[in-house]
Amino acid sequence: MVIESFQNEKVKHVTKLLTDNRFRKKSDVFVVEGQQENERARQYGFEPLEFFICENIFQQESPEGKIHWVSEKVYEKIAYRGTSEGIIGIYKTRESDLSSYNPKADATLIVVEGVEKPGNLGAILRSCEAFGIDALIVADGKTDFYNPNVIRSSVGCLFGMEVFQAENQETLEFLQQNNFNIYTTLMDETAEDLYIRDFKQRSAVLFGTEHSGLSNFWIGKGKNTLIPMAGSIDSLNLSNAVAITCYETLRQKKG
Repeated sequence: MVIESFQNEKVKHVTKLLTDNRFRKKSDVFVVEGQQENERARQYGFEPLEFFICENIFQQESPEGKIHWVSEKVYEKIAYRGTSEGIIGIYKTRESDLSSYNPKADATLIVVEGVEKPGNLGAILRSCEAFGIDALIVADGKTDFYNPNVIRSSVGCLFGMEVFQAENQETLEFLQQNNFNIYTTLMDETAEDLYIRDFKQRSAVLFGTEHSGLSNFWIGKGKNTLIPMAGSIDSLNLSNAVAITCYETLRQKKG
């Protein structure tokens, strides 16, 4: 049976999951759109509850599980990206507890404080995964990991990463208890170039919000670090700054 009505209760339900963050969080589920993203979610052991598939668009072998077949018009309505490969999956969320994380001896962590834009968080996840960052901590976060924009912009990299959400104090205590070198990105005269930092040891690099940088909480909590630049501007987009930092950590470890 192919669902063709926008008034179908299942269609209304998935639409609400996509558009209502509070409803999605309360339901303890999240929505994954696109073939690659769904493949990665299953690859890393996330539990699928059901799929909405448009047979005219989806050209791959159907995944195992409960499937609702929908028409092209219905799929276009529920899809966040229009006709994005014809598959939407609904998955159970996972709880992540920072205290249970056991970092390896040379672990590198990225910490982003108060990140607000889902697209930025997704791009940060993509850089972290691409350059081998061991974990991402979102301190005092304002963006839901499972926001559809995060999953889309990370191209599903969220699923293969160790990702944690914690308050600033909890984050600081974890880093100190596990003997991390803490590198802050506060703009002042004490800051030293990123390239002189030793990322072959346990290290955590902290970034602040897109608008105002790290909060005063982090003053004096680490060694100030900056990305040297030759132009006239003195800052970069948050996700670009994280990407450069992630690459430098990999360069040192490979070198």
